Amino acid sequence: MYRVVLIEDDPMVLEVNRQFVERVPGFEIVGTSSNGVDGIEKVRDLKPDLVILDIYMPGQNGTELLQQIRNEQLHTDAIVITAANDIPTIQRMLHQGAVDYIMKPFKFERVREALENYRMMKKRLGTESTLSQVELDQLLHGNGGEPLPEIPSVRMQTDLPKGLQALTMKQVVLFLMQQTRSLSAEEVAEGVGLARVTARRYLDFLEKNKQVKLDLEYGGIGRPINRYVWIAEDKRS
Repeated sequence: MYRVVLIEDDPMVLEVNRQFVERVPGFEIVGTSSNGVDGIEKVRDLKPDLVILDIYMPGQNGTELLQQIRNEQLHTDAIVITAANDIPTIQRMLHQGAVDYIMKPFKFERVREALENYRMMKKRLGTESTLSQVELDQLLHGNGGEPLPEIPSVRMQTDLPKGLQALTMKQVVLFLMQQTRSLSAEEVAEGVGLARVTARRYLDFLEKNKQVKLDLEYGGIGRPINRYVWIAEDKRS
Protein backbone atom coordinates (compact mmCIF):
# COMPACT_ATOMS: atom_id res chain seq x y z
CA MET A 1 0.00 0.00 0.00
CA TYR A 2 1.24 3.47 -0.90
CA ARG A 3 0.50 6.01 1.82
CA VAL A 4 -0.98 9.30 0.58
CA VAL A 5 -1.45 12.74 2.13
CA LEU A 6 -3.97 15.08 0.45
CA ILE A 7 -3.35 18.85 0.66
CA GLU A 8 -6.26 20.89 -0.73
CA ASP A 9 -8.02 23.97 0.66
CA ASP A 10 -11.39 23.39 -1.05
CA PRO A 11 -13.37 20.92 1.10
CA MET A 12 -15.40 19.65 -1.84
CA VAL A 13 -12.34 19.01 -4.00
CA LEU A 14 -10.59 17.42 -1.03
CA GLU A 15 -13.46 14.97 -0.63
CA VAL A 16 -13.49 14.21 -4.37
CA ASN A 17 -9.74 13.56 -4.26
CA ARG A 18 -10.21 11.29 -1.26
CA GLN A 19 -12.91 9.26 -2.98
CA PHE A 20 -10.94 8.98 -6.21
CA VAL A 21 -7.76 7.80 -4.49
CA GLU A 22 -9.65 5.29 -2.36
CA ARG A 23 -11.12 3.75 -5.53
CA VAL A 24 -7.66 2.83 -6.82
CA PRO A 25 -6.26 -0.38 -5.28
CA GLY A 26 -2.92 -0.08 -3.55
CA PHE A 27 -3.34 3.43 -2.12
CA GLU A 28 -4.52 4.60 1.29
CA ILE A 29 -5.15 8.11 2.65
CA VAL A 30 -3.18 8.59 5.85
CA GLY A 31 -3.74 12.33 6.29
CA THR A 32 -5.31 15.48 4.86
CA SER A 33 -4.64 19.19 5.18
CA SER A 34 -6.30 22.40 3.97
CA ASN A 35 -3.15 24.54 3.68
CA GLY A 36 0.56 24.33 3.03
CA VAL A 37 1.69 25.21 6.55
CA ASP A 38 -0.19 22.33 8.14
CA GLY A 39 0.54 20.20 5.08
CA ILE A 40 4.31 20.24 5.56
CA GLU A 41 3.80 19.21 9.20
CA LYS A 42 1.69 16.26 8.02
CA VAL A 43 4.41 15.24 5.58
CA ARG A 44 7.09 15.43 8.29
CA ASP A 45 5.03 13.46 10.81
CA LEU A 46 3.39 10.85 8.57
CA LYS A 47 6.22 10.36 6.02
CA PRO A 48 3.86 9.43 3.17
CA ASP A 49 5.00 7.89 -0.08
CA LEU A 50 2.95 10.39 -2.06
CA VAL A 51 1.51 13.87 -1.61
CA ILE A 52 -1.36 15.07 -3.81
CA LEU A 53 -1.43 18.84 -3.55
CA ASP A 54 -3.05 21.98 -4.91
CA ILE A 55 -1.19 25.17 -5.90
CA TYR A 56 -3.47 27.94 -4.67
CA MET A 57 -3.72 27.62 -0.88
CA PRO A 58 -3.65 30.06 2.06
CA GLY A 59 -0.58 30.45 4.24
CA GLN A 60 1.79 28.56 1.99
CA ASN A 61 1.01 27.68 -1.62
CA GLY A 62 1.77 24.41 -3.35
CA THR A 63 4.94 25.57 -5.09
CA GLU A 64 6.41 26.74 -1.78
CA LEU A 65 5.31 23.53 -0.10
CA LEU A 66 6.92 21.29 -2.69
CA GLN A 67 10.10 23.38 -2.57
CA GLN A 68 10.21 22.93 1.21
CA ILE A 69 9.73 19.18 0.84
CA ARG A 70 12.73 19.12 -1.49
CA ASN A 71 14.82 21.44 0.70
CA GLU A 72 14.26 19.17 3.69
CA GLN A 73 15.01 16.11 1.54
CA LEU A 74 11.81 14.41 2.60
CA HIS A 75 11.37 11.17 0.68
CA THR A 76 7.91 11.96 -0.64
CA ASP A 77 6.73 12.06 -4.26
CA ALA A 78 4.16 14.61 -5.43
CA ILE A 79 1.25 14.71 -7.85
CA VAL A 80 -0.23 18.15 -8.49
CA ILE A 81 -3.99 18.65 -8.94
CA THR A 82 -4.69 22.31 -9.57
CA ALA A 83 -6.45 24.95 -11.67
CA ALA A 84 -3.10 26.59 -12.45
CA ASN A 85 -2.38 26.22 -16.16
CA ASP A 86 0.29 28.88 -16.72
CA ILE A 87 3.65 27.72 -18.04
CA PRO A 88 5.85 29.22 -15.26
CA THR A 89 3.88 27.37 -12.56
CA ILE A 90 3.88 24.11 -14.51
CA GLN A 91 7.62 24.39 -15.14
CA ARG A 92 8.36 25.17 -11.51
CA MET A 93 6.43 22.15 -10.24
CA LEU A 94 8.07 19.86 -12.77
CA HIS A 95 11.51 21.27 -11.91
CA GLN A 96 10.78 20.45 -8.27
CA GLY A 97 10.04 16.85 -9.14
CA ALA A 98 6.26 16.51 -9.46
CA VAL A 99 5.65 13.10 -11.04
CA ASP A 100 2.36 14.20 -12.63
CA TYR A 101 0.33 17.37 -13.12
CA ILE A 102 -3.48 17.26 -13.40
CA MET A 103 -5.54 20.35 -14.20
CA LYS A 104 -8.97 21.08 -12.78
CA PRO A 105 -11.62 20.14 -13.71
CA PHE A 106 -10.57 16.52 -13.91
CA LYS A 107 -12.14 13.09 -14.12
CA PHE A 108 -11.55 9.93 -12.15
CA GLU A 109 -9.95 8.21 -15.14
CA ARG A 110 -7.15 10.79 -15.21
CA VAL A 111 -6.43 10.40 -11.50
CA ARG A 112 -6.49 6.62 -11.79
CA GLU A 113 -4.06 6.77 -14.71
CA ALA A 114 -1.69 8.95 -12.69
CA LEU A 115 -1.81 6.62 -9.69
CA GLU A 116 -1.41 3.47 -11.78
CA ASN A 117 1.58 4.95 -13.57
CA TYR A 118 3.06 5.93 -10.21
CA ARG A 119 2.52 2.46 -8.78
CA MET A 120 4.15 0.78 -11.78
CA MET A 121 7.08 3.21 -11.67
CA LYS A 122 7.71 2.59 -7.96
CA LYS A 123 7.40 -1.15 -8.45
CA ARG A 124 10.03 -1.05 -11.19
CA LEU A 125 12.41 1.14 -9.18
CA GLY A 126 11.98 -1.09 -6.16
CA THR A 127 12.85 -4.34 -7.94
CA GLU A 128 15.67 -3.38 -10.34
CA SER A 129 19.29 -2.66 -9.41
CA THR A 130 20.20 -1.25 -12.82
CA LEU A 131 18.33 -0.04 -15.91
CA SER A 132 19.19 -0.06 -19.58
CA GLN A 133 18.71 3.09 -21.66
CA VAL A 134 15.53 1.66 -23.17
CA GLU A 135 14.14 0.81 -19.73
CA LEU A 136 15.05 4.26 -18.41
CA ASP A 137 13.36 5.91 -21.39
CA GLN A 138 10.21 3.91 -20.66
CA LEU A 139 10.41 4.91 -17.02
CA LEU A 140 10.78 8.61 -17.79
CA HIS A 141 8.35 8.87 -20.67
CA GLY A 142 5.38 6.82 -19.62
CA ASN A 143 3.89 3.44 -18.64
CA GLY A 144 5.65 3.45 -15.27
CA GLY A 145 8.73 1.86 -16.77
CA GLU A 146 6.91 -1.26 -17.85
CA PRO A 147 7.59 -2.25 -21.47
CA LEU A 148 4.08 -2.32 -22.88
CA PRO A 149 4.38 -3.65 -26.42
CA GLU A 150 1.94 -3.00 -29.20
CA ILE A 151 -0.81 -5.60 -29.02
CA PRO A 152 -2.84 -5.20 -32.21
CA SER A 153 -5.15 -8.11 -31.45
CA VAL A 154 -6.54 -6.23 -28.42
CA ARG A 155 -8.49 -3.30 -29.84
CA MET A 156 -7.68 -0.79 -27.15
CA GLN A 157 -9.21 2.48 -28.22
CA THR A 158 -12.79 1.94 -29.38
CA ASP A 159 -13.90 -1.55 -28.47
CA LEU A 160 -13.36 -1.65 -24.72
CA PRO A 161 -16.64 -1.70 -22.79
CA LYS A 162 -17.48 1.09 -20.40
CA GLY A 163 -15.38 0.95 -17.24
CA LEU A 164 -12.34 -0.76 -18.81
CA GLN A 165 -9.26 1.39 -19.41
CA ALA A 166 -6.72 0.89 -22.20
CA LEU A 167 -3.72 1.43 -19.91
CA THR A 168 -4.94 -1.12 -17.36
CA MET A 169 -5.79 -3.56 -20.14
CA LYS A 170 -2.23 -3.32 -21.46
CA GLN A 171 -0.86 -3.95 -17.97
CA VAL A 172 -3.05 -7.06 -17.60
CA VAL A 173 -2.08 -8.32 -21.06
CA LEU A 174 1.63 -7.73 -20.45
CA PHE A 175 1.46 -9.56 -17.12
CA LEU A 176 -0.31 -12.54 -18.71
CA MET A 177 2.15 -12.68 -21.61
CA GLN A 178 5.05 -12.99 -19.15
CA GLN A 179 3.56 -16.02 -17.37
CA THR A 180 4.32 -19.67 -18.14
CA ARG A 181 1.26 -21.09 -16.37
CA SER A 182 -2.42 -20.35 -15.99
CA LEU A 183 -3.42 -17.90 -13.26
CA SER A 184 -6.50 -17.24 -11.19
CA ALA A 185 -8.17 -13.83 -11.18
CA GLU A 186 -6.78 -13.32 -7.67
CA GLU A 187 -3.22 -14.00 -8.85
CA VAL A 188 -3.62 -11.59 -11.76
CA ALA A 189 -5.08 -8.96 -9.43
CA GLU A 190 -2.12 -9.28 -7.08
CA GLY A 191 0.41 -9.22 -9.90
CA VAL A 192 -0.98 -6.11 -11.58
CA GLY A 193 -2.18 -4.30 -8.45
CA LEU A 194 -5.94 -4.42 -8.99
CA ALA A 195 -8.95 -5.49 -7.00
CA ARG A 196 -9.92 -9.10 -7.76
CA VAL A 197 -13.32 -8.06 -9.08
CA THR A 198 -11.66 -5.54 -11.41
CA ALA A 199 -9.13 -8.07 -12.68
CA ARG A 200 -11.96 -10.52 -13.35
CA ARG A 201 -13.70 -7.99 -15.63
CA TYR A 202 -10.58 -7.57 -17.76
CA LEU A 203 -10.03 -11.33 -17.88
CA ASP A 204 -13.64 -11.97 -18.87
CA PHE A 205 -13.29 -9.48 -21.72
CA LEU A 206 -10.08 -11.13 -22.93
CA GLU A 207 -11.65 -14.59 -22.70
CA LYS A 208 -14.71 -13.55 -24.72
CA ASN A 209 -12.38 -12.11 -27.37
CA LYS A 210 -10.30 -15.30 -27.41
CA GLN A 211 -7.19 -13.60 -26.08
CA VAL A 212 -6.95 -15.94 -23.09
CA LYS A 213 -7.98 -19.53 -22.54
CA LEU A 214 -10.14 -20.37 -19.55
CA ASP A 215 -9.27 -23.52 -17.62
CA LEU A 216 -11.25 -24.90 -14.70
CA GLU A 217 -9.26 -26.21 -11.76
CA TYR A 218 -11.11 -28.76 -9.67
CA GLY A 219 -9.87 -29.18 -6.13
CA GLY A 220 -11.69 -30.14 -2.98
CA ILE A 221 -15.26 -29.35 -2.03
CA GLY A 222 -16.67 -26.22 -3.63
CA ARG A 223 -16.81 -24.50 -6.96
CA PRO A 224 -13.92 -24.97 -9.42
CA ILE A 225 -11.42 -22.12 -9.80
CA ASN A 226 -11.26 -20.26 -13.09
CA ARG A 227 -7.69 -20.01 -14.35
CA TYR A 228 -6.54 -17.97 -17.34
CA VAL A 229 -3.61 -18.36 -19.71
CA TRP A 230 -2.56 -16.04 -22.55
CA ILE A 231 -2.99 -17.55 -26.01
CA ALA A 232 -0.03 -16.99 -28.31
CA GLU A 233 -0.87 -15.28 -31.60
CA ASP A 234 0.00 -18.30 -33.71
CA LYS A 235 -2.29 -20.56 -31.67
CA ARG A 236 -5.46 -18.54 -32.13
CA SER A 237 -8.09 -19.76 -34.52
